[in-house]
Amino acid sequence: MPEVLFSLDSSRKFPDQDVVGHNRWHPDIPAVASVRPGQSFRVHCREWFDGEIHNDDSAEDVRDAPLSIVHALSGPFAVQGAEPGDLLVVDILDVGPIPQETGPLAGQGWGYTGIFAKQNGGGFLTDYFPDAYKAIWDFSGQKATSRHVPGVSFTGMVHSGLMGTAPSAALLDKWNKREAALRATDPDRVPPLSLPPLPQDAILGSLTGADFDRVAAEGARTAPPRENGGNQDIKNLTKGSRIFYPVYVPGANLSMGDLHFSQGDGEITFCGAIEMGGFIDLHVDLIKGGMDTYQVSENVIFLPGNNNPQYCQWLAFSGISVTTGGEQRYLDSQLAFQRACLHAIDYLTTFGYSPEQAYLILGAAPIEGRFSGVVDIPNSCATIYIPTEIFDFDVRPSAHGPVKINPGKGAPTAKF
Repeated sequence: MPEVLFSLDSSRKFPDQDVVGHNRWHPDIPAVASVRPGQSFRVHCREWFDGEIHNDDSAEDVRDAPLSIVHALSGPFAVQGAEPGDLLVVDILDVGPIPQETGPLAGQGWGYTGIFAKQNGGGFLTDYFPDAYKAIWDFSGQKATSRHVPGVSFTGMVHSGLMGTAPSAALLDKWNKREAALRATDPDRVPPLSLPPLPQDAILGSLTGADFDRVAAEGARTAPPRENGGNQDIKNLTKGSRIFYPVYVPGANLSMGDLHFSQGDGEITFCGAIEMGGFIDLHVDLIKGGMDTYQVSENVIFLPGNNNPQYCQWLAFSGISVTTGGEQRYLDSQLAFQRACLHAIDYLTTFGYSPEQAYLILGAAPIEGRFSGVVDIPNSCATIYIPTEIFDFDVRPSAHGPVKINPGKGAPTAKF
């Protein structure tokens, strides 16, 4: 096992650890440790809400989830010799739930998926699913099952939803200005178009006093992906992946967190993955001057992991860029993907699932999402592929009609 450079005590909250991570992006957050190019190390990670979501049959915790505290990130880790313009090479050697522990924290043998309420985060289909729902998933080896979504069992693609390097002061300023300009176009929108810096509940490592106050007022929220990587929620960034991150500050200052036991492409419920705490083993190296050499001035490139679940039978659904009200949109690929998801949800309800249970399946199971046609005006075509082997029954269309399953107690809900 590699040396543990960032450890977490499951009995204590994230800000109360001996070494404290962070939940905002800023170049002035001090590194918690320094690593050498060529070094391997282990990092413990807390799930993104730091224990606020519980293993129970209520969705009130999802409805009231405090978005101001996310994400609980481990790091930053300074890489010796890294300078702006380099590429940081990060290999994921291993990743998994909290080892050898059962208990009340997500990652201690279980995880959760949430449909977030429109008034508190929303999601890809929030206009169709405006209320909060939750599903608890139990882990058995690599398999996940849920008492809230019966009839499905699948192998998780365990991965880190969030990993990235620190922004430079100039890049941070760019983020804050462009996202403020976007909010200004519709300042009263629910959910908002972007999240401004928020000093409330900021966790900034070892910073104190005036430095803490300044960084808390400037630091970018960790919710979206940006040029530094960040919250990309790519399910294929799993064991065996190699990621190339742009370096914007001396030392690179790499941070990570938001571990997922499994996820479908898009993480469409916003908390669509199976969220958990756990560990990640990393190996780092540098390509000096790599940003110019390979024209990677922003955003990451990566080699996907090599231990994906071996599913070979799929049922695919398509959608085009026409709204549910019949309005034609021009090559709107996101709308086409939304319509494909809605078609899949409608289909799964014919077997007895509620629409919310079907939505939770699409967020948590290892579905494949694709933009399949983006050139034939006026309609884009998007598709989602659901592995048929995850179901305990045959979900393929047949002359006999759909089998009716017992949907169980259903997914807990909570309304505002």
